[in-house]
Amino acid sequence: MSTVLVTGATGFIGRRLVPALLDAGHDVRAMTRHPETYDGPGEAVGADVMDADSLKPALEGADVAIYLVHSLDDPDFVRKDADAARHFSAAAAAAGVRQIVYMGGLGDEDHDLSDHLRSRREVEELLGGDGVPVTVLRAAIVVGHGGISWELTRQLVKNLPGMVVPKWVGTRTQPIAIDDVVRYLAGVVDHPDALGRVFEIGGPDQLTYREMLQGVAEEMNGRKVPIVVVPLLTPGLSSRWLALVTDVDVTTGRNLIDSMSTEVIVKDTSIRDVVPGEPLTYRESVRRALAERRASGA
Repeated sequence: MSTVLVTGATGFIGRRLVPALLDAGHDVRAMTRHPETYDGPGEAVGADVMDADSLKPALEGADVAIYLVHSLDDPDFVRKDADAARHFSAAAAAAGVRQIVYMGGLGDEDHDLSDHLRSRREVEELLGGDGVPVTVLRAAIVVGHGGISWELTRQLVKNLPGMVVPKWVGTRTQPIAIDDVVRYLAGVVDHPDALGRVFEIGGPDQLTYREMLQGVAEEMNGRKVPIVVVPLLTPGLSSRWLALVTDVDVTTGRNLIDSMSTEVIVKDTSIRDVVPGEPLTYRESVRRALAERRASGA
């Protein structure tokens, strides 16, 4: 088995991935800026992707590095994420890492991608800039307790008896359960057929954002909610509206909304050849997210 470094080990995906990798028999280093407060499984290592010098000891002896870092809540996230990717690429190459695994975003490059999605593509390229093979998993909305996009959906349904929404609610997307994201990430680690490849991952359902909202409403309340589309509701106004009715900040909301006008669906299912198994349906992923929230006492 391999020694795997997980960046963002305390985040939404990372805190679920670390135990899955341990269960698969890997030695796992949980990278965090505050190792002294880390109380999860694996070996805590302190490093910061914005501090190039801190990455060398964290990556020393690692076979695989999983990169789960982004700065979506920062107005300067494009530059910061690019700088961080350059630092990590150079440090990984110097340490002899044989694979970097990265979570990117779905979206057809022929379309006008948002700054958020363009940044994800730039990071994909920069991570491989020093020669380490990169495995990219591109996903749309990840459904699971604690995920930002999921929390937007859940809180809108919880807090509003009816919604006035922008025209992006008609855009198609392909949500995926957090359980399947973790399964795919763990499955490509040190897999020879995954090196240097880009995979698209998603659940079996292609839905509009309106259909996603209504699906959550039916699971939470047993009924749909009235939704009225206002085409002239701008991204700026939309992000302020989201900040008013949810606990997602304006900057993060704006970056997410800018991406919601782009259709993000899976067109290549080759991941199933490398990591077999049927992904969970949207409704099942919603039920699991709600159950986990209840179990957490949130």
